[in-house]
Amino acid sequence: MSDSRRGLFIVLLLIFLAVGVSIVCIGLLTLTTAAPPSVPDQAALYLKLNAPWSEIERIDVFSAFGQQPLTLRDTINAIHRAKRDSRVKTLVIQPAVQGALWGQLQEIHAALDDFRGSGKPVVAYLESAGAQEYYIASAANRVILMPAGGIDLSGLATYELFFRGALDKLGVFPDLLHAGDYKTASNTFTEKGFTPAHRDMSRSLNKDWFDQLVHAIAEGRKQSDADVRKVIDQGPFMAEEAKKAGLVDALGYEDQIDDAPPVQGTRRIDGDTYQRATAWSGPIGTERIALLYAVGTIASGKSAFDSPGGQVLGSDTFDAWVRKVRIDPSIRAIVIRIDSPGGSAIASDVMWRELMLTRDVKPVIVSMGDVAASGGYYMAVPAHVIVAQPGTITGSIGVVTGKFVLKDTMEKLGVGVDSVSDGRMAEINSPFKPFSKDERAKIEEQLQATYELFLSRVAEGRHSTPAKIDQVAQGRVWTGRQAKDLGLVDELGGLDAAVQIAKQRAKIDPKKDVELVVYPPKRTIYDVISDPLGSSSTQAGVSLFARQPTTRVLDTALSMLQLFRRGEPLTLMPNVFVR
Repeated sequence: MSDSRRGLFIVLLLIFLAVGVSIVCIGLLTLTTAAPPSVPDQAALYLKLNAPWSEIERIDVFSAFGQQPLTLRDTINAIHRAKRDSRVKTLVIQPAVQGALWGQLQEIHAALDDFRGSGKPVVAYLESAGAQEYYIASAANRVILMPAGGIDLSGLATYELFFRGALDKLGVFPDLLHAGDYKTASNTFTEKGFTPAHRDMSRSLNKDWFDQLVHAIAEGRKQSDADVRKVIDQGPFMAEEAKKAGLVDALGYEDQIDDAPPVQGTRRIDGDTYQRATAWSGPIGTERIALLYAVGTIASGKSAFDSPGGQVLGSDTFDAWVRKVRIDPSIRAIVIRIDSPGGSAIASDVMWRELMLTRDVKPVIVSMGDVAASGGYYMAVPAHVIVAQPGTITGSIGVVTGKFVLKDTMEKLGVGVDSVSDGRMAEINSPFKPFSKDERAKIEEQLQATYELFLSRVAEGRHSTPAKIDQVAQGRVWTGRQAKDLGLVDELGGLDAAVQIAKQRAKIDPKKDVELVVYPPKRTIYDVISDPLGSSSTQAGVSLFARQPTTRVLDTALSMLQLFRRGEPLTLMPNVFVR
């Protein structure tokens, strides 16, 4: 590098560091000089519930100051604080949760039920609502719908995308193999529609989610399940129809919410303001429990928390966390919060091993979020107790591998491909030729070995036998409720339930508060200065676009495609898109 270029590089680096340090200093000055807002007496907390929620806080420089979107845990903690806060008399929720999966929705629903259990009322205000929004609203004492709105409650449908036709047009041949009759992750690329096994599994999942939705609405609206099913069959509903059907209690606009009890006579405080006013309030116990977030597609190496391709759970990063909390004598128990569809079988086994070493030292409890399937379930089985929501997507005990053959694609583009090789299997992973008979036999042998290893891991963790686990495995995806009936899950509930179980296992007084030591940890000042934008800067620009459910499913499919490399076996669940 010439002296002039080296000088230019140093100047640009200094400018970049100066800007980063300035941003941090301004933010810290703002935080230390701004007075926190106050919570009025006789308050009504207005909480916007915007899903899907992130499980993990942003970790770039901008997370050090300023208002950030609430994580799922932040939202639930705000509801819990409001329950204990004598100044808050009622809670007004405004759900906008299209595209959210059932695990997160059920966790929020349970927190609202807990709030109501204190004797304080919950009011839901809807501009319009689909099944997910109305599910959340059903936890309220009173539901108000905008007069021009409607309730799109007409049932529940599950959609999945199949790309085989598109790949055929591009000349791409998906030469993929799977172990397990229901291991349908490869079907996304090899089929043009449901196979019989795939349809059977999807129908079972959809029915169980629908049954859970019906029962929750029936409990909230004090009707029978049968009556709710009859109402749903008449949907969707305009506002007057929804009121007549008993789905809502009143029609009105947002400014009219406080015209009637229980909001009448209260003073409004918005959720963001309440969060700033109370984020650091509340008791912190002397006992410590580690909370490790295992979120994203599983891969070897380091984690990426906010990459444009989605969150990545790196085995190196996760294992480092596990080792740290295992040897920390102040940590009494470990809770692993899993929200992962799986990924690399190798990385899954690496994390399995570290957790197996840890379970002999202190209690390990798993809390499953929306998804803990395939590799996400693999890493859960060392736990002493597995907790899942009834609607959690889990199971998918199976393996898929293979490659995408691009020879015809290259020919369409006028690109010639030729090769020389030594060794009978030298071109087994070649992207320019399908597997030969011998190569396919070799891949199938390795695939079966990986599947049998997966079965043995699950059998060991669930105190069963590989033969018995195989009966509920075969790559089949289950809801959390189904998984509990099958012995794959121990308890139904959310993160709060998992923490309570961890306290019990660690012989901590269940009535005492504990300090949760969270991983990934908050960034230090050094981290912020050395990497001011973190990995979130690119993601921030596409986050609004990516929140759309139709976009998320395409992004998921593309992410799956990238995982098929060099013949690595994958413990990956199928791509699911829920309306």
